[in-house]
Amino acid sequence: MKKLIPIAIAALMTIQTPAFADPKTAVIDELAGYLEFVDYGGATIFAEQIPKSEYSKMMIIDARDAGQFAKSHIPGAVNIEWRKVLEQRSKIPKDKTVLVYCNTGSLSAQAGFALRVVGYENVKILQGGYEEWRAKGGLDANAKAMGAQPEH
Repeated sequence: MKKLIPIAIAALMTIQTPAFADPKTAVIDELAGYLEFVDYGGATIFAEQIPKSEYSKMMIIDARDAGQFAKSHIPGAVNIEWRKVLEQRSKIPKDKTVLVYCNTGSLSAQAGFALRVVGYENVKILQGGYEEWRAKGGLDANAKAMGAQPEH
């Protein structure tokens, strides 16, 4: 009987279970499942689609570096550099809209994608980033697009 134990252990070690599966395969499977599920557009939103009153109801993440954030940012934004969003996800709510932006939208898209893959369905990426947001009128982009005069 004692001789069978090492043989049984060796046999069990050769069976591949999900706990011992290749981590890369698991990640690829998760990403594939996400890409099949996600809406077209990947949760992007344009500045014109956000009424001024909605900004205070969102968590706004500036995904740029601290230096850029210090120079200028969307009012109420917090600075979490794009590559740190998963590391700092405990600070990010799942019960309200989270708006993520960078300068042009490319790095925030990566941060938003990462958050959505790990279950944050409430994430929106600001299309065109901070530069386009400013060019379209910033907090008043929605009013401007609707033909209203911006508030001062």
